[in-house]
Amino acid sequence: MRTYRRLRVQLKKRDCDELDRVLNGGIQPVRVVLRSLALFQLHAGKSVSEVAAHVHLTSKAGRRYQDAGLERALYDKQRPGAQSLLDTKQRQRIIAMVCSDPPEGRARWTVRLIAEEAVKRKLAPKVVRETIRILLLSHEFKPWREKNVVGTRAQ
Repeated sequence: MRTYRRLRVQLKKRDCDELDRVLNGGIQPVRVVLRSLALFQLHAGKSVSEVAAHVHLTSKAGRRYQDAGLERALYDKQRPGAQSLLDTKQRQRIIAMVCSDPPEGRARWTVRLIAEEAVKRKLAPKVVRETIRILLLSHEFKPWREKNVVGTRAQ
């Protein structure tokens, strides 16, 4: 078991009220509830090792509270996400390719065929099926279901 140095957390009145609201206010992410409980226990004077044993958290929530306040102690920072593998021009070119007729000998486009053709036609240096699938999904294309993607049926 790890030993922790003493961490004194003194919650402000409005922060205690906010933690009460989080804990009594319905469905919350588990991390937020555990961090709230940890802050309450640290505020009550329990040691970090006692809190870690009960709540299964380290002292990060208490340190974050001291450094940056309640919001930072309870909630994670927004993560940037992965970089897009295709830029706007590459996406547009691939969509235009999908709107055209499929290659000779093929009845329709498939996700695998689109990925292969995009690299073969040098529309993108490297592209995988999942990237193509997400691109088509964002444009609501289903070329594997329709022979002609561009045309819509008049009703």
